[in-house]
Amino acid sequence: MERRRFLTSSLAASALAFAGSSYAQTSAGSAREYYQLRKYHLQSGPQTKLTDSYLSGAFIPALNRLGMSPIGVFNLTIGSETPILYVLIPSTSLETLVGLELKLAQDKAFMDAAAPFWNTPATAPAYGRVESSLLIAFEGWPKLTPLPAAAQRAKRVFQLRTYESATDQDHVRKVQMFHHGEFAIFQKAGFNQIFYGDSLIGPRLPNLTYMLSFSELAELDDKWKAFGSDPDWKKLSGSQEYAFEQIVSNISNLILTPTTYSQI
Repeated sequence: MERRRFLTSSLAASALAFAGSSYAQTSAGSAREYYQLRKYHLQSGPQTKLTDSYLSGAFIPALNRLGMSPIGVFNLTIGSETPILYVLIPSTSLETLVGLELKLAQDKAFMDAAAPFWNTPATAPAYGRVESSLLIAFEGWPKLTPLPAAAQRAKRVFQLRTYESATDQDHVRKVQMFHHGEFAIFQKAGFNQIFYGDSLIGPRLPNLTYMLSFSELAELDDKWKAFGSDPDWKKLSGSQEYAFEQIVSNISNLILTPTTYSQI
């Protein structure tokens, strides 16, 4: 218990440390969400069906009971390795997010529904490995923005982009760039902006991750063309302070398809 409290306090302190930069909130009463982004490495066959059943029938209902909603679950459609499931968990409570597994273990309904997944033997595991990152929402985009209900029922694809920076200073400047005009340019180009998160814990730090949504891949291409030709983008990206090559060292660009039970 003491270790968990220490971890939660340390993470909260790290998040509030952003208050020294020009883009962070200065109040401890910030309404910014935290995100846990999970990456399940699977093998084709029984693993995928078992994991889908666990997430849809046990995990998501339990998270909803804890007040975490909406939960996104996505198959990797275009990327370096498949099959992979991405799970996006938003929460306004850092302590709940950090201690999630311990809280779930106290939920009898969850444990009963999760038994086929949790009790798999080592010789036939439910998944290969799980990677997890913890993010804090950008001040200028403090909460996840799900699509309207009608759009959620329609065909849609998601783009998950991660920008790495060579130094913390470059990373801060890239986050500032979003707040100093990039959000608005995305809006003008017609993007559905789902979330923006600054990574607190995870691989290849420092980095940020954000998600966009489209009705189809052709729309993705059209909107990025509109974005790239926008005069405001050319002015912003052409400024010495935000020269892209200087503040972004690597980009991960994935195309995801939501599962039938995804709430996003």
